[in-house]
Amino acid sequence: MNSIAVIFPGQGSQYVGMGKDLYDNIPKARELFQKADEILGFNLSRICFEGPEEELKQTKNTQPAIFLHSYILTQLVQNLQAKYTAGHSLGEYTALVFAGSITFEDGLKLVRLRGELMQKAGEESKGSLAAVVGLEASVLEEICKKASEKGVVQCANFNSPGQIVISGSVAGLQTAMQMAKEAGAKMVKELPVSGAFHSPLMASAKDGLSKAIDNTQFSNAKIPVYTNVTGKPINSPIDIKSALKEQLTSAVQWEKSIKNMINDGAEEFIEIGPGKVLQGLIKRIAPNTKTIGIEKILDLSLFN
Repeated sequence: MNSIAVIFPGQGSQYVGMGKDLYDNIPKARELFQKADEILGFNLSRICFEGPEEELKQTKNTQPAIFLHSYILTQLVQNLQAKYTAGHSLGEYTALVFAGSITFEDGLKLVRLRGELMQKAGEESKGSLAAVVGLEASVLEEICKKASEKGVVQCANFNSPGQIVISGSVAGLQTAMQMAKEAGAKMVKELPVSGAFHSPLMASAKDGLSKAIDNTQFSNAKIPVYTNVTGKPINSPIDIKSALKEQLTSAVQWEKSIKNMINDGAEEFIEIGPGKVLQGLIKRIAPNTKTIGIEKILDLSLFN
C-alpha cells in the first residue's frame, strides 16, 4: 500500500452540475447537501447543480460549493488511509476538516465568510490575478518588485515549475504582465477572478476572518497538514490558526508543499473534489508520482 497524500482543490475548479450525481444516487450525499443548505440559510446545492454559472462564480458561493463537494466525497470514500494532506488556498480548510482539526459545520461557516469577505475586499480594492508561464520564480519576483512602483503586485501562487500566478491592483498587475512578456514569458494571461487574492489588497478580509478564526474551536490535526504559507507540515491549533490568517495576504507555496510531502514519504496523491487542476500541477512538479482524482460517483468504486 502506497503512502497516500490527499489534496483538495481551490477556487477555479467549480462547474455547474458539480455533485449532482452524488445527490441523485447516494442518500448520505443528499443528506449532507441539505444539511449545508440549512447551516448556511440558503440553497447552495441548487447553485451547485443548476447555476447559473455567474452565480456559482461569485467568490462567496464558489468557496463553500467546492468545500462542500470535496467534503461529501471524503465521507463517501471508504478505506482511505491518508498520511498527509494539503489544500490549495480554500482547499486548506477542507484539508483541516479531513485531518480532524475543525468540524464540517465550522469549516463550512468559515469558508462562506471567507468568500464573502474576499469578494467585498475585491470590490473595495480593485485588482486581479494573472497566470505567468515560463519564467523562473526569482525573475518574476524581481519583476513584481519593480512593477510595485505603479501599484501593489506580488507572486500569489507558486503552482508548479514555471507556472506562477501574480496578484495585484489593476495598475500594478498590468505593469507586471507587460514586463513578464518582455522578459520572455511563454504565456501571460489575466484570470477571471473578483479580486487580488493572496496579496495585501485582501487585508480587510484578513481582519474579519481572523476574528472568526479566533472564535472557532480547533483541535490537533490527526495527520500533518502542509500549509500554503510555508509549504511545511503543521498540526497544532496555534499554528493552524496563524497559517489560515496569513494565507489571505500571502503566496500559496503549492510546489513546496508537494515536494515536502514527497520528501516526507508520500508516494501517491489523491485529489478529492471538482476538477483536475491539482493533478495537472503534480504532473509538472513530480512527473513520476502517481495521481488520481475522486470527483464523481464512478470514482468512488476505486476504493469502495
